[in-house]
Amino acid sequence: MKAGFVSLGCAKNLVDTEVMLGIMQEHGIELTANPADAEILIVNTCAFILSAKEESITTVLNLAEYKSNGRCRSLIVAGCLGQLYGRELLDEMPEVDAIVGTGAWNRIMEAIEETLSGRRVALIGEREIIYNAKTPRIRTTPDYSAYVKIAEGCNNRCAFCSIPLIRGKQISRPIEDIKAEVEQLASQGVKEINLIAQDTTAYGVDLYGKAKLVELLRELVTVDKIRWIRILYAYPRRFTDELIDLIAAEPKICSYVDLPLQHASNKILKLMNRLDSRESIEALLKKIRERIPDVTIRSTFIVGFPGETDEDFSELKTFLQTQRLDKVGIFTYSREENTPAYDLPDQISEEVMQERYHDLMSAQSLISQEINESLEGRELEVLIENRDEGVPEVVAGRSCRDAPEVDGLVYIENDGRSKAGDIVRVKVLAGFVYDLAAERID
Repeated sequence: MKAGFVSLGCAKNLVDTEVMLGIMQEHGIELTANPADAEILIVNTCAFILSAKEESITTVLNLAEYKSNGRCRSLIVAGCLGQLYGRELLDEMPEVDAIVGTGAWNRIMEAIEETLSGRRVALIGEREIIYNAKTPRIRTTPDYSAYVKIAEGCNNRCAFCSIPLIRGKQISRPIEDIKAEVEQLASQGVKEINLIAQDTTAYGVDLYGKAKLVELLRELVTVDKIRWIRILYAYPRRFTDELIDLIAAEPKICSYVDLPLQHASNKILKLMNRLDSRESIEALLKKIRERIPDVTIRSTFIVGFPGETDEDFSELKTFLQTQRLDKVGIFTYSREENTPAYDLPDQISEEVMQERYHDLMSAQSLISQEINESLEGRELEVLIENRDEGVPEVVAGRSCRDAPEVDGLVYIENDGRSKAGDIVRVKVLAGFVYDLAAERID
């Protein structure tokens, strides 16, 4: 029995995909990259914003063609879209044989067995569920890099966000379980650990009664063979002095701070139900820069949130031009059903949102290029990822400044000896908007 799997959305969703793949393999199912050969086709969907939902539905419909043109006998929709819409999605998409929600990934074999027997099922389950170190898992990331999900769900109630509706309340994994997984990964050759959750700085609050990210990190840095530990999705409210000092002092923890700030206007932040103010954000950024040498700061922002005036947008743009963050992702507001922002007055037109998006992207591109140009002549450690097939003497990798998939690359010229997974020292030759050109010096 062969199965094909498509994983959409974020790294948190990818981890769910990997554990479902592990469960399937344990039950003797062979995985194939060719959907035409698969008797089972599964799409792990994203439903965070409208464009993600559209991509998910399009992917499912495209794979449905293999029910008539291939060997497919079971088409399964897993993940966020199924969790959000459940049986309704099954009723509206006759091509689909089963729904497996985010709270039912551990029932993937049940879905397969039911559908191969000719029954259509919707398995939704409890949303508060997370894997552990003993859960079977097939990593789809490179051998040297892995994501480790330290918590599931979210207790924040941002007005624009549907994640709590999909993933439920936060549930954290015990420190000893996470450490056991990292030790397993290290034994398999993993050098880079990327810690993920919806809010990593809230890790442990549900389990221990208070945030325990610092205690977790102190355990993980003791794991041999792990070279880099990166913290992603860290909310500013719980970014403590203790965490700042640990990042500054511990060489294994990347000096990379990922803060999803979302806006800089106090009015819009309040409407978003964010607990930060522009003043508190600026004070935190100042503190981080003063105490973490050569820190890289990444953030995300939303333009076009209901009620955002030209003055609010101008305040956001001024904030970016003043703060000069290293890496920035910008999104237009997506109006999601059952979120508090859905019914807010003064919804912004798509035309205005697009104008603001391109304006902000243009401004940030200049900042990012200037920052990367300022790195020229600097030395960096780079984790090699691949060799350019068209130009074999050029290899590409990432420094601690670059998270996988979302940030740029470092292209190393005239390097015929580096291979994927090596960590090498380079000198930066040129900086561009997203990427760097460098030469190997070790």
